[in-house]
This record gives sequence, structure tokens and C-alpha cells, in this order.
Amino acid sequence: MAIKAILFDLDDTLLWDERSVKEAFQATCEEAAKHYEVDTERLEAAVRSEARAIYEAFEAFPFTKMIGINPFEGLWAKFAEGKQEEFRKLQSFVPLYRKEAWTRGLRAMGIEDEELGYKLGEMFAAERRSRPIVYEETFEVLDQLKEKYKLLLLTNGSPDLQQEKLAGVPELAPYFDHIIISGDFGQGKPAPSIFEHAMSLLEITAEEGVMVGDKLTTDIQGSHAVGMRNMWINRHGMPLTGDIVPSHEIVSLRDIQKVIDSLEEA
Repeated sequence: MAIKAILFDLDDTLLWDERSVKEAFQATCEEAAKHYEVDTERLEAAVRSEARAIYEAFEAFPFTKMIGINPFEGLWAKFAEGKQEEFRKLQSFVPLYRKEAWTRGLRAMGIEDEELGYKLGEMFAAERRSRPIVYEETFEVLDQLKEKYKLLLLTNGSPDLQQEKLAGVPELAPYFDHIIISGDFGQGKPAPSIFEHAMSLLEITAEEGVMVGDKLTTDIQGSHAVGMRNMWINRHGMPLTGDIVPSHEIVSLRDIQKVIDSLEEA
């Protein structure tokens, strides 16, 4: 059956979020090194560890997991939008969260400095916000695909944060016929309901769509659950382990068209 629509994940599929976060950590840790003699890589590891521990102990963590908001997004998100009560809790939580993650990270390095912890927490948020990085092939491939298929963006996350990421690259959103953000919808990938909602908007069956994303546990598992074929974009050559097996594995967005051609020839 002919493919009519392509569903895209956003983070680390079209936008290089991993690099944006890494560069923000590097810049912020280098600022810490101006104040104390500290190994920047060890500080980054400590802050990441402390941030995850604080985040996972927060009462709204089960909600963030369901929506698909990771600890490092919490380090720069505002959570000013979203209808659910949990977003208001997150909005109140994140200013202290930023300060505590960096203060505890410093403490793990033997440094007791709450004032610097606060400063670094605010700096990281600004550094991450200033780094909207797109993969080099993103627009080239979207230009080609837009001529032949309906395109839908299906992203997990907080409504205001995901919209801010899109606003940082204003050329991106116009490519899509529809944009679904899990925090608006009320459930995140891999819930079948969000994929069913996407298919309803696109007016397609599962066989007429294909999901492209980098996460096996959300993009691939969720599309499998509704009977939709998928492409796991594995840019870093990660080994395929576990029970979740993608329909197709690709290493670049440029591989999408040839996979679709093979599907339609079968």
C-alpha cells in the first residue's frame, strides 16, 4: 500500500537536542572553572546525576515520564503552559531544581557555594535556550518529502518548551500539516492513543503512514502498537538490544525516501 504520510519525532531526529544540551553543559561548567579549580567533565557528570535524582524524587515525576519530559529539559524549561495541574507544580519546582542540581553538583566536587550554584543554574538555562541546532540534512530532506507526502510532527514534551524549540528554528514548523505535542494531548508516545489521534488528523490508516524517530521505547514501540511501520534513526551506531525491533533502521534522514520506495515496491 502506498505511503501517504510521514510522522516525525522532533528531538534528536530533526533537531540535534543532545548536542544543544552537551554544549550548554560545557559552557556552564567552564564558567564554574573560572571560580574554582574543577574538572569540567566530572562536574557535568555530577550535575547530570544530581539533577536526575532530584527530578525522579519530585511528586510530578510519573506525569513527566508519561508526557516525555526528561530531567535536562527541566533544567531550562519554564512550564508556563499546559492545562494539567502537574504543569503548575513543575512551574513552581524548576527554579529551585536548577539551583539545587548545580549546587549539589558542586558539592560533589567538594565545593560549597550556593550562590554559584544559583548562577550556574540560570546560566545553563540561557545557554541551552541559545542553541537551537538542526541536523545538516533536515531541511534538504523535508523539502523533498513535502512535495509527495503529508508530514506530521509528533513530539513528547511540555507545550511551551516544544513550541520554544520550534520558535528557535522558525523555518521548521511550516513543513508540517499538523503538530502534536504530548503535553497538549494529555498522553505521550508510546501510548497508542496519540498515534491514533495523529492518524485521524492525517486521515490515513496505519498502513498508509510511517513513523521516523530515534527512540525505540517511544517512537518505535508506539507505532508498532498501532500497526504502523517505522524507521529507527540510529546515527550513532547503537547496538539493537531488547525486544523492540524497528521495521527499518536508518543512519540519516536521507535514507527515508529509499526505504519508502522499497515499501511501495514490495
